[in-house]
Amino acid sequence: MAEITTTTHRVSGGYDIVIAQAGDPSAPAVVFIHGSGPGASGASNFRSNIAAFVDAGYRVLLPDLIGYGGSSKPEGVDYTLQLFTDTLYEALLGLGVTSASLVGNSLGGGIALQMTLDHPCFTRNLVLMAPGCVAERESYFVMPGIAKMMSNFGSPDFNLAEQKRLVSNLVHPDFAPNIPDALVAERFEVARTQPKDVLMRMRTPDLSPRLPEITQPIFVLWGLNDEFCPEAHARRFLDHCPDVRAITFARTGHWVQVERAAEFNAYAVEFLNARR
Repeated sequence: MAEITTTTHRVSGGYDIVIAQAGDPSAPAVVFIHGSGPGASGASNFRSNIAAFVDAGYRVLLPDLIGYGGSSKPEGVDYTLQLFTDTLYEALLGLGVTSASLVGNSLGGGIALQMTLDHPCFTRNLVLMAPGCVAERESYFVMPGIAKMMSNFGSPDFNLAEQKRLVSNLVHPDFAPNIPDALVAERFEVARTQPKDVLMRMRTPDLSPRLPEITQPIFVLWGLNDEFCPEAHARRFLDHCPDVRAITFARTGHWVQVERAAEFNAYAVEFLNARR
């Protein structure tokens, strides 16, 4: 397993953003941006992917978004897409990262899109797994997965069993028994430190009208059985962006990079190598 080191970066607003990294610091940077949900963090969302990218000669960066992992978790603020993006971008610059390929899942995909629109010279390539923020916010709330995520998160009664149920909702039922107990426990420890505002005051826009502005190569991967971000949204990239490749996986939910880790690693590394 690749050695992982962790650093903390103070950004505007007095927030701390934690970034784990592995691989040669002089190698091309790949930033993995995790999604939302109780207990999420960079390392827990992408542990199955780190070694493959390091072995392929990349510098892997695994930030914890504001409100998640070991990063600051402010209360009484709106968790906007711009807040996620700006704090992450500032932390990456503080680490000396001025150009990177962005790998984003769900909310992380939306952040990758926003960062690319805000700082087009920063992003080299985009690898997006069921990215959010490409439809009206309300349209996501009718998805069955969102209803299943209703929880007592943030209350004293939130427990390990509830954490396991929430994580299991992210994957296809066939894969759910394969979720390691250690992953559930890791996310539970993070979830216990998160305020409800992280989810209740999350605000995301619809970036789909701006997709034609993105000229960087894009690789979109989607589970056909995703209950959070509909697989049909892949067409929005194919229809509106000039350089797009898309793959759909059968019997796969919201976590392509976990459920289909070996295939995801091979396809994504091949994509990045061809554009290195």
